[in-house]
Amino acid sequence: MPFTKNQILRLTVESLSSDGSGVAHCDGQAVFVPGTAPGDAAEVRIVKALKHYAFGRLERLLTPGPGRIAVDCPVAGPCGGCGLRHISYEAECAAKTQFVQDAFARLGKLDAPVHPALPAPLTERYRNKVQLPVGTDEDGRLVTGFYAGRSHRIVACRDCRLQPDWMNRLAARACALLQDAGATAYDEARHAGLVRHLYMRQGWHSGQRLLCFVLNGRALPQERALCEALQREFDLTTVLVNRNTKRTNVILGEETRTVLGPGFIEDTLAGVALRMGVHEFYQVNTPAAEVLYAKARTFAALRPDDFLLDLYCGMGTIGLSMLPDCRRLLGVEIVPQAVEGAQATAARLGLPGEKADFRCQDAGAAAAQLAAEGARPDVIVVDPPRKGCDEATLQAIVQMAPRTVVMVSCNAATAARDTRWLVEHGYCAQQVQPVDLFPRTKHVETVVLLSQQKPDDTIEIDLDLDELDATAAETKATYEEIKAYAWDKHHLKVSSLYISQIKRKCGLEVGQNYNLSKSENPKVPKCPPEKEAAIMDALKHFQMI
Repeated sequence: MPFTKNQILRLTVESLSSDGSGVAHCDGQAVFVPGTAPGDAAEVRIVKALKHYAFGRLERLLTPGPGRIAVDCPVAGPCGGCGLRHISYEAECAAKTQFVQDAFARLGKLDAPVHPALPAPLTERYRNKVQLPVGTDEDGRLVTGFYAGRSHRIVACRDCRLQPDWMNRLAARACALLQDAGATAYDEARHAGLVRHLYMRQGWHSGQRLLCFVLNGRALPQERALCEALQREFDLTTVLVNRNTKRTNVILGEETRTVLGPGFIEDTLAGVALRMGVHEFYQVNTPAAEVLYAKARTFAALRPDDFLLDLYCGMGTIGLSMLPDCRRLLGVEIVPQAVEGAQATAARLGLPGEKADFRCQDAGAAAAQLAAEGARPDVIVVDPPRKGCDEATLQAIVQMAPRTVVMVSCNAATAARDTRWLVEHGYCAQQVQPVDLFPRTKHVETVVLLSQQKPDDTIEIDLDLDELDATAAETKATYEEIKAYAWDKHHLKVSSLYISQIKRKCGLEVGQNYNLSKSENPKVPKCPPEKEAAIMDALKHFQMI
């Protein structure tokens, strides 16, 4: 039976959807009800009826579900940021586990094991960054808050429980000083007014604090005195002004100048010392991010001689946190400021370019270029934006054929989609681990471990080629010594097959039966020129030619 608008139904909520809405059924059709919890018995008003499902509004709670708790924020509903503040944290972690399980089973069509979500060390006051829009209240006073769902209407909030107390107090104090100085709030509809956003950032371990005013103009009235007053009161490390005069939803403009302090703050993440201003991407929940990175590092299972490729690397934190486990790191990121930050971090750590290198390039284009160059990373880590990896990136990953792919994703749906693509092209999804970086919200991070899938009819045989073709000349260097030399000097992996080909070319004897095929039309890959040059250099080094 089709639903009708304003129809009242008595429903029992069964689960939560990935956007945090309760899911109930009536006559086999789903009804999505925000603000409800599994187990709730409630009266629900239908607000939008579609052919096979409907959206409802909670009218009256009849019996609360076992995980429901009292909401402790007065603007949680209209703000919409804390979509799960009405359920216990245990229920929240169970729901997030289910979000990821559903994505991989229904969207990915995969049966990979999904582990229970790893909880965040902190569920309150955990954010190290906030970007607060500035507006006016009914009395014309400047206020900060958050945009209501699906709108740009500011819901004023003086004490957000997700961010540190000093950020809430600074926002209120800054609004008062701006008001006294005659500053106006930016009006998006009219593209008029001065102050667009207050941007605050904190070094979680260092305690350093950053404040940035985002302006539809060049400067604040009484700028120096205002910034100095806030610096003294809130122990700010640095104060910046960002100019954004475009009609855009993008918060930051391209031009940022320093008013007070060094223009950046410093912190550590997973043991990596970092320096950041306003443009660099940095996980907003530092303690939970360290849980996430530790899991990704465990999944990577790097070996001392491995080459690690980190795509969508941001400031390079994931790759740099794994660098102690491997020989070489290459990070790729499209945001120039993030790449500059990663390069600066590597320089401060004393890492030479051949040990840790970072490129400013689109991930898909970089991956395709590396694949075309014959690069063979042993492990690839990808941490794409919410839209996931593009197909060019996935194709290049498969072409480079790493032993292991570790996918870190903030969107379980696109993670499931991309994992399925890789599974269809020769990889096996071994494990899926949800990690909660955003307590009390609907968001959850996912880490996926994928390994190369060998064909069922392939038998791997480990041959010691040194025993097959030992000659007087060969005793000067083994195949493994030649491989090690080519890697150490040229950063190229050369196979025993290629070494054999070049030895034959140089008139050196190799095993009689090695590299011969029983097929009528054997197809043997030819050694690429750059690898031939590396092998020739090794043969000269070992005085074999």
